[in-house]
Amino acid sequence: MFNTRDGKYRSDRIKNIGEAPRLLDSSLVDISSREIQKFLAYKSFFNAAVTSEIRVKNKKAYITFIAEPGPSFKVRNINHAISDSAVRDLYVKNRENFTKLHSGNRYDVDSIMYEINSIFTLMKSNGYYDFLKPYIHVDADSTLLSSQVDLKLNVYNPLGKMAHKVYYLKNTNIDIRNSNIRFGRRPPDSAIVDSQYFFRDYSHRFKFDKLTRYIFLNKGKKYSVENENLTYDRLYELNVFRNIKIEYEKDPDSIHLNARMEITPLKRNSNRVEGEYTFNSGRNGFNIGNTYTNRNLFGGAERLDIKFRYGILFDSRDKKLFSSIFNRDIQVGANLIIPRIVAPFHVRENYRAGLPHTTISSSMQIFDQPGAFRNRLFINSISYDWTQSKNRLHSFTPINIEYRDGRLDPDFRYRLDTAGNLLYIRTNDRRFINIGSQYNFTLNASKLSSYTNFTYLRAFFDIGGNSLGLAAKLFSLHKNSDGERTFMGLPYLQYGKTEIDLRWYRSFAGERQFVARINPGVAVPYGNSRSLPFERNFYAGGSSGVRAWQARTLGPGTYNRSVIESEETRKNLTYLDQYGEVKVEGNLEYRFKIMENFFGSKLRGATFFDFGNVWLLDENEKVPGGKLQLDKFFDQLALGAGAGLRFDLQYFVFRFDVGAKIKDPQFSGSDNWVIKHLFSSEARKEFKEEYIKTNSPDRYRFLQYNFGIGMPF
Repeated sequence: MFNTRDGKYRSDRIKNIGEAPRLLDSSLVDISSREIQKFLAYKSFFNAAVTSEIRVKNKKAYITFIAEPGPSFKVRNINHAISDSAVRDLYVKNRENFTKLHSGNRYDVDSIMYEINSIFTLMKSNGYYDFLKPYIHVDADSTLLSSQVDLKLNVYNPLGKMAHKVYYLKNTNIDIRNSNIRFGRRPPDSAIVDSQYFFRDYSHRFKFDKLTRYIFLNKGKKYSVENENLTYDRLYELNVFRNIKIEYEKDPDSIHLNARMEITPLKRNSNRVEGEYTFNSGRNGFNIGNTYTNRNLFGGAERLDIKFRYGILFDSRDKKLFSSIFNRDIQVGANLIIPRIVAPFHVRENYRAGLPHTTISSSMQIFDQPGAFRNRLFINSISYDWTQSKNRLHSFTPINIEYRDGRLDPDFRYRLDTAGNLLYIRTNDRRFINIGSQYNFTLNASKLSSYTNFTYLRAFFDIGGNSLGLAAKLFSLHKNSDGERTFMGLPYLQYGKTEIDLRWYRSFAGERQFVARINPGVAVPYGNSRSLPFERNFYAGGSSGVRAWQARTLGPGTYNRSVIESEETRKNLTYLDQYGEVKVEGNLEYRFKIMENFFGSKLRGATFFDFGNVWLLDENEKVPGGKLQLDKFFDQLALGAGAGLRFDLQYFVFRFDVGAKIKDPQFSGSDNWVIKHLFSSEARKEFKEEYIKTNSPDRYRFLQYNFGIGMPF
């Protein structure tokens, strides 16, 4: 496509896109036959014979490889010969933790190599600094009857020596350069910590006692490559260092190692400006944001982020670009992230499992939708994140203080009240204070970028108002005119909310992957709250949900916005009336590689099938069909399907998806299978014209385009 001219391949100015055509080479066919035969031998088929046939037609070659595998050889006995008794005892003690070699199993070279690599790692993690892989060798005796193999594991001693030497760590010298990779002209800050860490800081930025908790090269301990890698991991996770290098020098007494670390920090301050242009459903606008970061605020790798974001959306459906403002959004926030647990009581921290964090955050949002709604939101919280093991992450927010002042436009509120839409008034037109707690558990998040078989789980729990509810009973807090207990003059929330994201990832090799996902959630107001505020409810659709629908335009249940009599009211309620206390979304997605090199990126494709909706827990006459009814659950599910492209630029993935509506629950009976209109231009045009008559200014879109950064899930 990109490198042809007049039907012929170009000979000059060749674009580096895709892969070159494969030309027939009979010598490569012979080599391939031998490689296939070698692979079969590695997989226990020692007597395999492979031949090839080449058929040429119309300048295209068709190659067939024929393999006669013969019998599969199985392992009979496994023995070892390790002359160093200490190494032998270490191997015998740990073998069951890693071995894949068992009597009766099929012979497999990959299992043997795994055994060799595991032994090498075991030795390097137990003081054997000079140990090399060539010291390990496995002999296979296949000259037996009944297609069996005897294996013998040999671990040799160094030439001319009776045993392998164990080394112990002594002192660690740590040099911290400037951000420009120089040592600098000023004398460094120097100190000795714990009688083993000798610091020289040419950047004059770090507190040494806080850094030692992330260094695992402890004096008197055996040399361990595991502890060395752990030191690399934790120091890089601090996100304040650019380069880290660890080397060792043998001490003259011959059994000790002195470690030397050279560290180059990142620039202390950074500033990032971001901008985007958005367009959807006849509306367009832009977002601009600025993030200032200080990576080492107090000398212990504390990170301060100060963020500002301004967004504006214009309604251009009157054919005049930027003619009227649909909404404005201003957000300001600050996060202080401390790489340890900061609490009023002692907490035992496990830095070997992962890097814990304490995050103190404060944010403010000012949102205005002229003629409809304004919102002021202030949130302050403290959160703790820690790692139980490599694949188990916990996040706990014991204190989350939230103040919200949401006001409907007086005229709009009057129209809603006159029409009996009290649900939207209670949800949006309210001031409250909320003191709650949140907990989040994540399983296997570190595997999301891999092509292995695994299960991912994220469980989220949010509980608010229980402490204030207890105080209300003890101290008989004042009630307002609506019968709600108040704290500091404001009603407080009481609710429970939980959401689960469960996924199954299955790999089909060759960067092909299938993902199945189910994402249910429920939020229940109780006690002092008759309804949830808008932010605590669920919505469906969007680039990571049911992708054939724009976010906040699906549901609840079979609700159709045509029941809102006034077109002006429909416009003002856009994105405000389609929510629920119950959510179920699910996705089936098949991912595959299309091209290795597409203008510098790896091009991947995906096909997907999505389903889901949101529901109300209680019946509301102004939202007909919005209540969850288990006997009609499947009839109320929205169905969509589509395809997408993913441009993998190594550092991030740019995503483009197109979702098509198959079944839309806002229509009744067979009319909800809207897919029947998609392939007929006349039927599609007629359907859209009828829809605009009943739902204006909403327009019906059979296809939804989604742009995003990163994978949808």
